[in-house]
Amino acid sequence: MALRSTTCKLGACLEYSAETLPARAFSHKERSAGADGDESVDLPAMKTQDTLPPIAVNRKARFDYFIEERYEAGISLMGWEVKSMRAGKAQIAEAYVYVKNGEAFLFGAHLNPLNSASTHVETDPTRTRKLLLNRRQLDHLIGAVERRGYTVVPLQLYWKSGRAKLEIGLAKGKKQHDKRHTEKDRDWQRDKGRIMKASRR
Repeated sequence: MALRSTTCKLGACLEYSAETLPARAFSHKERSAGADGDESVDLPAMKTQDTLPPIAVNRKARFDYFIEERYEAGISLMGWEVKSMRAGKAQIAEAYVYVKNGEAFLFGAHLNPLNSASTHVETDPTRTRKLLLNRRQLDHLIGAVERRGYTVVPLQLYWKSGRAKLEIGLAKGKKQHDKRHTEKDRDWQRDKGRIMKASRR
């Protein structure tokens, strides 16, 4: 059973699964009883779907917004969309999240259908997809958007326990000088990496 931890920010309590807690607390260690019954063995971590790289990342969101809170949302998907994600045919660079009638929706995400998709199924690559969040999370997001001027942005698509998940962020838009600072910092990090790489030669 997955352990969970709770943190509170901006008046709402969010639950995080064990995967988001420090790895030190959840190491891949199994005990195997020997002849004296107390021998322990460290086993190497096994690669699972949760260790796979993200399906798609919205890098533009981190440049345009300050991300203050992050949420993990499920997505209502059709079968062909899941197959497209497994093939890496997903983009969220131009996507955004909006709330309406007490629900949250992903708008503008592009899932390119595979050639093998059934001709009997109508495939709409950019259809609006419902996000799956609990009521407390939805109420908090709606309140932040409608009363405090926040924006909800999609950050990355990824696999978790065999299911597609979307990380969304509660965000404030950056001003132009903030963007320039972010761009300078990004350039410096890139240059620093090149310098360090050259020094190791």
